[in-house]
Amino acid sequence: MDKIKIKTQKLLHGSSKEMLLDIDLEIQKGSFVALTGESGSGKTTLLRILSGLEEAEGEIVVGDIIWQDKNHFLPPQKRKIGFVFQDYALFSNMSVQDNLLFVKKDRELANELLELTNLYELRDRYPNSLSGGQKQRVSLCRAMMNQPELLLMDEPLSALDIDMRKKLQNEILLLHKKFDMTTIMVSHDPSEIYHLSSRVIVLKNGKIVNDATAREVFFENLDSSKLSFEGEILDIVEVDTIFVVIISIGQQLREVVVDRDRVKSLKRGDRVTISINSFGIFV
Repeated sequence: MDKIKIKTQKLLHGSSKEMLLDIDLEIQKGSFVALTGESGSGKTTLLRILSGLEEAEGEIVVGDIIWQDKNHFLPPQKRKIGFVFQDYALFSNMSVQDNLLFVKKDRELANELLELTNLYELRDRYPNSLSGGQKQRVSLCRAMMNQPELLLMDEPLSALDIDMRKKLQNEILLLHKKFDMTTIMVSHDPSEIYHLSSRVIVLKNGKIVNDATAREVFFENLDSSKLSFEGEILDIVEVDTIFVVIISIGQQLREVVVDRDRVKSLKRGDRVTISINSFGIFV
């Protein structure tokens, strides 16, 4: 597989409007690509289209194999993919080892993966006795059992604490390099994207609005000269003549000062974009 060619379109029906997901790109073999952008921009749908879990118009060609065009549609089980979901999706009635062997009866590979991710001693445990980080490791190992050419991950670390995220980032990178895969990961975490990816694709309203390295996306975006992060408003506190908005961004909390006029349009639970440039922080 030298490259993946993706040219796909799908009309998405959101809560307030329709949006056309319209993607045209090529990905080189061995790349680690981060997909990021606002919620609802089409990131997860694109992963599902690549995996064959969702149909769309257009073409997907992997190397010299057609996964999809107007005459062909390769089902998920015939695409050499691994998919790591945000919610682990493990079989609760199977041990750690059996979760892996369910995919492929290759005990040697299963044991190698468990060793690489420090899970071998837990191989006979069941998912309900594992921590969140351990469950995600099992999910990652299970995705690797078919030795996929393409690994797809949908915010795999978003539910974990910061220390565990950093540890698993290193293990993901280790597996990516060891098995010479192409990896596409959805993430909103700038540090995670910077640490893992060789290429960042930013989606907005179903379109690619930026395609560059992490450094170029986060630090050399001369068009806007700012960074943007999405978060949720947890609280709004009035302090003297100003208002402090407490916002959850990933695993972190941030306080942003806003004026009286701006705060009128905000409420708890709102999803907002925080923009940071050389002059200050804006909601």
